[in-house]
Amino acid sequence: MAALTLSALLLAASPAAADFRLCNNTSSRVGIALGYKDVDGWTTEGWWNVSSRSCETLLRGTLVARYYYIYALDYDRGGEWSGQAFMCSRDKEFTIKGTENCLARGFDRTGFFEVDTGEQRAWTVQLTESNEQNTQKLPGLPSGSPPGAGMPGIPPTPGRTAPVTPAPIPDTGAKPSDGGGKP
Repeated sequence: MAALTLSALLLAASPAAADFRLCNNTSSRVGIALGYKDVDGWTTEGWWNVSSRSCETLLRGTLVARYYYIYALDYDRGGEWSGQAFMCSRDKEFTIKGTENCLARGFDRTGFFEVDTGEQRAWTVQLTESNEQNTQKLPGLPSGSPPGAGMPGIPPTPGRTAPVTPAPIPDTGAKPSDGGGKP
């Protein structure tokens, strides 16, 4: 199994197209869950099924936040793109309000990775395989931000740059426990 990496790149967008998009540049089908904060608070949504070598618009319109969070699964070869920003999800299609007490509310507690859009109006995330890795850093953004920046209780800091290497999915299928720590 080829190792997977993540690359978040801002692509030129026409003024009329201000969306949050994800492009799957891998040879596998992937499942995508998205977390974000809007005027109503934290929300997680899933699943978008994105075919190999295709793109999907996850949110339409001008972006309302600087930070967005993604969790992705490689359906064909296994593996995931994940991080330390814990949010609620489930195996079937979902829209979940709030990030607290996921397990007590009957959901999974899943680690999402952070995408810092730099307050741009539009953003595209590129999922790539390691042999296609693009290590170009986004202009003006320092690397090394703590995971979960912009999450409740964690002050926002400048965003992370590519690449981020995902962990393989454990054979047990277990998710991280809801250990009572802050997200």
